[in-house]
Formats: sequence, C-alpha cells, structure tokens
Amino acid sequence: MPSSKDRLVVAIDGPAGVGKSTVAQMVAAELGYACIDTGAMYRAITFKALEKKVSAEDDAAVASLAREAHVEQEYNPTSQVKLRTFLDGREVTREIRSRRVSSYVSRVSAIPALRVEMVKLQRRFLGGGGIVIEGRDMGTVVAPDADVKVFLAASVTERTRRRHGDLVEAGYNIPLETLRNEITRRDHADSTRTESPLAMARDAVLIDTTTMSAQQVAAEIIKLCRKKGRGRKPASRRL
Repeated sequence: MPSSKDRLVVAIDGPAGVGKSTVAQMVAAELGYACIDTGAMYRAITFKALEKKVSAEDDAAVASLAREAHVEQEYNPTSQVKLRTFLDGREVTREIRSRRVSSYVSRVSAIPALRVEMVKLQRRFLGGGGIVIEGRDMGTVVAPDADVKVFLAASVTERTRRRHGDLVEAGYNIPLETLRNEITRRDHADSTRTESPLAMARDAVLIDTTTMSAQQVAAEIIKLCRKKGRGRKPASRRL
C-alpha cells in the first residue's frame, strides 16, 4: 500500500552507471529519509558467495546463502561515507565494490531464487515509508505502489565516462572500452533475465540524465516528492 502523505516511498530505477546511488542519497538527504541501495545488497551476497567459495553457477547454494545472510544498510547524510553496507554484522562497504565482485554480481543477481529472497527483504524495508530505494526493479516489482517512481536513463558513452571516473577515484585504472563492454553486457543481462528484469514502470517518470548533473537530477525528483508531501529529518537510520 502507498505510504502516508509525509512519509513517501520513492523508487528510483535505471541501468548500470546512470547515477542512481548518488542521486538517491541526495534526495534522501534533502527529505530526511532512509536510503537503500539494492545493488549493494546483491553485491554483498556475491561477496559472501566468493568468500565461501560457492560457485556463481550453483543457484540453489547462492539462494541458500541469501536466506542465511543478514544484510543491513545504514544511511547517515552527515558522515563522510554516507551509505554503509553490513553483512552478518561486518561492514563490507568497500569490499563489495572490488573488481572481483563486479565481475560476478551480474551472474549472481540474475538467479531467480536469489531475487525472490532479496525482494522479500527489500519490501520489509518499505513499511511506514520515509525511504528512497534504488535499483533495477523497484517500481515494477519491489515497490509497485511507491508514491514516486522515477526511471533514470543516460547514453552508454556517458555512463561509461561516469563509471570510469568513479573507479579512478577508487584507485582502479580500467580502460574505457573495457568498461563500455561491461556496461553493455550488464544492460543485456539485466533486461533479459527471467526474474524481475530491468524495465520502466508504466507510471514512472523518465529522466534522461545524459546532460544533467547529479544535483539537477536530484532536484527534479525532489520536486516530484514535494507535490506528494514533505519528509521528516532523522539523523541516521539502519535497515
């Protein structure tokens, strides 16, 4: 069910490298909402599978790991690292962004039984509203009754440039063409998987971010939210 007027559920979808996480955090900070990066949740399960040496091809074993795992996220707009991810009580915010995890997460996140488990968990976060949740199936599967639905898009060239900048900042020097190929493959995998594919909800607002800054995109989403109601401002929240 939709949330109460001043505690909205804001669902942001879009392909890899479009800036969902950055924009979602900006919107959450302005409205005083919690923020959930569902891609980081899939990365956490991928990290656990690699750590436990569970094959990404073993669908049943990966789904079992997800059922046993305890994944939390903490969003605090006043911290240097605003959105932190925890796996079984241990912070893995940096570890889940490794190149190794990035190489496997697309395959792992496509496992139907895993997605079923993760959708159950993500829906539990939505109770009471006051949350910005971003991913690839938010408006269509996880939060079909969200008060505000947005689908972000951008050209492959621009998404490659943005992702390259993020990786360079994190200390990785990956050729642009390699990243472009990875993003193209991820787009295909996300859009064609059988369970919860990437798709724009019929009632979502499409925002092409190719020529926009993250601040401009966030401002557009905040305008949509303020038509529905304002958020309260908790300092931080772990989910």
